[in-house]
Formats: sequence, C-alpha cells, structure tokens
Amino acid sequence: MSTEPETTVDVDVVRRLEEEGEIAADYLEELLDITDLDGDIEIDVDHGRAAVEIVAEDATDASLRRLIGPEGEVLDALQELTRLAVQTRTGERSRLMLDVAGHRAARRAELVAVAQGAIDQVTASGEAVRLDPMNPFERKVVHDAVAEAGLVSDSEGVEPQRRVVVRPA
Repeated sequence: MSTEPETTVDVDVVRRLEEEGEIAADYLEELLDITDLDGDIEIDVDHGRAAVEIVAEDATDASLRRLIGPEGEVLDALQELTRLAVQTRTGERSRLMLDVAGHRAARRAELVAVAQGAIDQVTASGEAVRLDPMNPFERKVVHDAVAEAGLVSDSEGVEPQRRVVVRPA
C-alpha cells in the first residue's frame, strides 16, 4: 500500500498529460511546417486529458479551416494521427483532444444545448429521447451534460449511425 499523498499522484498524472501535450505539439508543429500553414499551439490539461489546440496567428486567417474539413472529418483524422504519434513516443494509449481554430469548442457549446433540450424533454415526459447519430467526441459531450443533469444516457447503434439515448434516472 502506498503512503504517498494523493496530490503526488495527481501531480504525476498532470505531468504525464503535459508530456503528451508537448509530444503532440512537436508533431503538429512539423505538420504545420510541411503544409506551410501558420498557427500557434496551445497546450492544456482538461477533464483528465491532454488538450491541444492549433490557433491562428492572425485572427483573420482562415487557412486553418483546411485542418478541420467538412463536419470536422479532417480534424477527427488529425486527432487520431496525433494520438498515434504520442502513443509511439510514450508506449501508452493517448486520449488527447485536439481542436483547431476553436471548432470543437464551438461544437461543444452547440452539443450542450442539444443535450439540454433532450434533458428537458425527458424530464417533462419521462420518456427516453434518441438523438441524431454523432461521432465519439460529440457523444462524450452529450453524455457528460446528461450525467451532470442527473439523468442517464447510453449509446446505441453502430458507427457511423451510433447515437445517444437519454433516459430518466
């Protein structure tokens, strides 16, 4: 049994996540150089995950949108490649979250509103509500919002038609 205080473990986890962020930032800097795109990399730890964002150096520069793609498809692929780069260096699976030009942050706000609508509907009717199909990032945001509201949710279906079902507690 360990006699180390819990805060030491938390510090170790944060250090590991910061290391993941640094590895991801190095990988993404190389990508930006190769693609001749300008952007700054911001690293954070958010909800127990390394969080990395590529932000435009110039607020009027829309060139980073190429890294998002239609409905975030390029961003999803880039996130997986970045996770693989981190895993290659650390030997451990990464749950790193990548955002480009605030795309995921904006989508998160939209999804919280969708979740709140489903929460209100379930609370009023007592009946389960099935949402439209979502990617894993989107489902996670909805599950978190539902749990915070004290209801339960689960996912059903098979990708790419996997969806969240919100139910009374």
